[in-house]
Amino acid sequence: MAMLLWLAGVYLRIPILVAPPLAPFIADELALSQTLTGALTTLPILMLAIGAMPGSLSISRIGPRNTLALAMVIMVIGSAGRGLAPGTFTLFLTSAVMGLGIAMMQPALPALLPRWLEPKHLAFGSAIYMNGMLMGEFIGAGITLPLIMPLLENSWRATLLVWSLPALLVAAALFLPKRDLARPTRKVAWLPDWQNPLTLKLGLLLGVSGSMFFGVNAYMGALLEQRGEFENLTEALFWYNFAQVIASLLMLKMARHWVGRKAPLIIMLIFSLLGTLGMLVFTGWWAIASATFMSCTAGVLLIMMVALPPLLVPASETGRLSAGNFLIGYTMAFAVPMLGGLLSDWTGDVRHAIAVIITYGILISPLAIKLNLQRQ
Repeated sequence: MAMLLWLAGVYLRIPILVAPPLAPFIADELALSQTLTGALTTLPILMLAIGAMPGSLSISRIGPRNTLALAMVIMVIGSAGRGLAPGTFTLFLTSAVMGLGIAMMQPALPALLPRWLEPKHLAFGSAIYMNGMLMGEFIGAGITLPLIMPLLENSWRATLLVWSLPALLVAAALFLPKRDLARPTRKVAWLPDWQNPLTLKLGLLLGVSGSMFFGVNAYMGALLEQRGEFENLTEALFWYNFAQVIASLLMLKMARHWVGRKAPLIIMLIFSLLGTLGMLVFTGWWAIASATFMSCTAGVLLIMMVALPPLLVPASETGRLSAGNFLIGYTMAFAVPMLGGLLSDWTGDVRHAIAVIITYGILISPLAIKLNLQRQ
């Protein structure tokens, strides 16, 4: 079960994070503008928010394991379809389908944990699949160009197929464990419970982690170029993404001690904000070290936030609480960096984009202090 959870977690990010290294090759062949090239990464992130509701609906009707398997098949159709896309329209259509599949996977995994694991192991189970997700970020971004493409004659189309198709085997293997309530015994609510304060609070806090990680990732190159330090970008991105791996390994050890406790959550939130602020205050390698520190602490914060729904609400409510959190969280992870980008375009200073992300995090921080982490 642990290996299946880990592999499913890997495919939460690999299909998204292989796009940036392949983007120049795709853009050359399909004559994409800079805006469209950037959208190869940002469109799936937007779909992570939009697709949360179909995932919750599917969980309420066919159960989390069947939903996870269906979502992985949808993800493979979209991800592999990108490699077969003849033009721009089909490329972005298949990218949207891929994002929908990943979005449905997200609430299915926390909803599946109570069906596969004992209550005392829920936090560790969350850490396992989140370790897979964060490892997927590093693997997808780190080995696509140096290892995978050379083996496939530098074909970006074949590379997308090779990354995508093995997920079908993972989807089939999900049915091997016997311990599962495959279908709900009755129809349960699937829309987010907006009367439950956890839906909004956890979602907005999840958005802090997402906006910091995706936002700094998006603007790091422009910031280094503005400072005349663009030659450091490759090393900066390596350590920035590798920090997510460190975060996931740390949480495999500490999940049972930290998840569900308010103090570690608040500390990681403060550390993440300080790391992001350090990018603006410092220059050179001190700025890169600050960004790396933020990436690690934001990764820990992400795991702690995603692991909360199975601990705080009954199993029948986990899917829709997670879906509501992802809907809000990834909407903010998309909107806040975009708002920062608009401000930086207006002022001509990319530091203002980072400042918007920091401001959002500061405004949302009081929610962590007031958060009720008692099981409902």
